[in-house]
Amino acid sequence: MGMVLIVIAAVIVVAVGIVLLLAAGKPDVFRVQRSTSTKAAAEKVFPYLNDFHQWPTWSPWEKFDPAMKKSFSGSEKGSGAIYEWDGNKKVGKGRMEILESSSPGRVKIKLDFLKPFEGHNTAEFTMTRNGDSTEILWAMEGPVPFAMKIFHVFMNMDKLIGRDFEAGLANLKAAAEK
Repeated sequence: MGMVLIVIAAVIVVAVGIVLLLAAGKPDVFRVQRSTSTKAAAEKVFPYLNDFHQWPTWSPWEKFDPAMKKSFSGSEKGSGAIYEWDGNKKVGKGRMEILESSSPGRVKIKLDFLKPFEGHNTAEFTMTRNGDSTEILWAMEGPVPFAMKIFHVFMNMDKLIGRDFEAGLANLKAAAEK
């Protein structure tokens, strides 16, 4: 019986060691990005991004918790606009603030997640004309502390967040092309 416990303990120590080694090899910064093309002009897309009051029109997270508590402060839109939310497990709790707003091509946002995991990231939307279309790029990046690196061993952030970005961009495209 004692030998079995020693073998089990050794297996656990080796497994934990492997996970920690894999986590140590993860990058210190993550970046997720997706893009889409729309027939709508950037001037038509820009208001959906630059005004947090417009986000329910296209943001996939708004649909995950219709009862989510929301508050707006700071500027009405553009630089200095603030949006805070507190919702269920799918949306958590957090705060966004528009840091830079350059019509019609760029919106940069400071994104602070408070629950279920704390994270401080930057999101950026850029729009560029490409012939008769507008390319919309949505990117998010931020630091990866060691505890999150362990999480990244088991979860692919690009796939996890990327799906939501793809859904949001499809909603944004549909709204702008109406």
